[in-house]
Amino acid sequence: MQAFIDYIFYDVWCKTPGSGPFDLNLFNTNAELREVMEAFYYSDAQGADFFYGHVERIYGLFSPLTAAQINQFKQWYQGNNDLEKVCTNDPTAQLARYTDIAVTHQNIAVQLGNFFKGLYSPSLLGLVALSKKIGDINEHYHNFVTTNKTGKCPFCGIGDIKGEHHSKREAYDHYLPKALYPFNSINFRNLAPACHECNSTYKLSKDPMYGPAGRRKAFYPYAAAGHAIEIQVVLLGSDVARLTPAEVSLHFGPEAINEEIDTWRDVYGIEERYKAKLCGENDGKYWIVQVLDECLAYDKQPADILNMRTQQANSRPYADCNFLRKPFLDACQKIGVF
Repeated sequence: MQAFIDYIFYDVWCKTPGSGPFDLNLFNTNAELREVMEAFYYSDAQGADFFYGHVERIYGLFSPLTAAQINQFKQWYQGNNDLEKVCTNDPTAQLARYTDIAVTHQNIAVQLGNFFKGLYSPSLLGLVALSKKIGDINEHYHNFVTTNKTGKCPFCGIGDIKGEHHSKREAYDHYLPKALYPFNSINFRNLAPACHECNSTYKLSKDPMYGPAGRRKAFYPYAAAGHAIEIQVVLLGSDVARLTPAEVSLHFGPEAINEEIDTWRDVYGIEERYKAKLCGENDGKYWIVQVLDECLAYDKQPADILNMRTQQANSRPYADCNFLRKPFLDACQKIGVF
């Protein structure tokens, strides 16, 4: 689907000066897309009319643009789809929101918004003429969860996501929100499965690329290698049975990726959610009870159980939230709980 959109953008919209009226001949050099457009032209399905109609309308709006203006749109299109560069805040990637485009091209911004926000919809992607060419999003989800087998949300690490043994799938998060950014609403480098809390409660349309101080760095969701985030928990009170979020201090590292970490904490509400888990009766407070119960049941010292928790955190950091449980138990040990 992204390849189809690339063709429409570069070979149809950006070649409008001197290309004549809009018709199916504009798609002659892409046989599969021409077949789709022809099927949509003769279809009365809502999704088909939406797609064909918007491609035609935007073609008309691009027609009077100058070569310099078209070149600017090309740079915006390339920048918005180069997610890896965008996340590193590379100055060569010209990121464009609808509000940026609207400054000089209000009508185009509106039509692009209608088109790209509507692209990611079942009424369109489910049309047979299109789906037989582009495949099914469930195939991508299956590939995702059979590669990333943790069963946990890749954004927060604490929320469960449906895996390869489920018949259903999680919703995809538009990392650069489709409400704010054109050109990448069906680019899988801008789409990743996320738990409900990350996608629909905390992130919503929050922009990872812009904070209160302007542009910022963010983690790239499809990076080949992940970052090992260091977490230190400090407890400011000694009554862990009545522990509240106000008595928990969280410190993250390493320092080299502080900006990315700060973006991640802001966008996904990490501070609030992690503190809530540590103060939960069946999470943080139960982890303490587990250590004490195991000491009693197996005639062990707390240090023995904590050493085992360290090994578990190293081998299975996402099982039982070990990546968070381990620093929490360390903090409990420091204030004399064990």
